Order: sequence, then structure tokens, then C-alpha cells
Amino acid sequence: MQAQTLVLDQGYAPVKIVSWQRAVQLLFLNKVEVVEEYDEDVRSTFLVIKIPSVVRLLQRFRRHRKPVKFSRVNIYGRDDYKCQYCGRRKPMPELTYDHVIPRTQGGLTVWSNIVTACEDCNTRKGGRTPEQARMKLRKMPVQPQDVPAMVIAVSRESVPDAWRDYLYWTGSLDED
Repeated sequence: MQAQTLVLDQGYAPVKIVSWQRAVQLLFLNKVEVVEEYDEDVRSTFLVIKIPSVVRLLQRFRRHRKPVKFSRVNIYGRDDYKCQYCGRRKPMPELTYDHVIPRTQGGLTVWSNIVTACEDCNTRKGGRTPEQARMKLRKMPVQPQDVPAMVIAVSRESVPDAWRDYLYWTGSLDED
């Protein structure tokens, strides 16, 4: 069986998706309580339990404050997927990242020197600084303090019915 379990924090907000086996481990470690179950059972020689579909953490869920990892996706997220020269929002495949001070002029690949750029603006700027290319940078790049809000991506068609009350949707679930 490939069932998965939705993990909620103490306030019933989604945290992550784990395998049903991991959910059972957390249950036996007294770290979660079962909120919803699938119809299927797991059997051992000593007991029979329903497979958990939604569990809630009993202790507060703390995210460790680590520096945000430098990555292309995190650069795009920091800049809200907008070109920092023309301001247009683009899908990820149409974005690049640009060195504000080009590497040919001693610029480093660090948070404070990298911005999101569309392909057109990046080509137009070339190996020059924004001033040299007569382009205005919309905001100065900085290292973010937090990762953007976590998103659990699930398909509306494949999400288990038991999860529907605990997930946030940006559209209608029941389309007639």
C-alpha cells in the first residue's frame, strides 16, 4: 500500500506529508494523535489498527532558524518571481539570475549580488553593471531571513477525501 498521511500542527495547519508507516511510528512514540483514518487495516500478530490518513502533532512544531540556503529557486522566491529590472512576473523557465556586479568585474555569487532577471533584461544588461547599462534595479538584493511560506502541493484529483477539510484551496473543489 502506498497511502500517505497528512501531518498537522497543534492548530490543525498542514505541516507535511509522510508515509503511513512514519505516521504509525509517530503514533507509537506518542508524538501524534490520529484525526482521520483510512478504511484499510494494518495487522500484526498482536494488534490491528486503521491506517492514519491525518494526524496532529501533540507538541509544538518548531522550525529551526537556519540561514536560508542560497539557490536559484530561493532567489526567485525572494524576488517574487519578478524581473528586478523590468518588473514583469514570469514563470520559472523564463527567468534567469543576474549578477548585479558582473563576475568579470569581480562580482561574487552571493545573496547581495544576485537578482532575478528575465532573459531579455539579462541579455540587454550583459556583462555591465546596471548603471553602465543604464538600467534601474527595482530593489537591492539581500539575504532573506525566512524561507517563503511552505506550500504542500497536492493534486485536487488525487487528494484523499479525509484531507480536504485541512488543506487550503485557491479555488472550488466541487466543480459541477
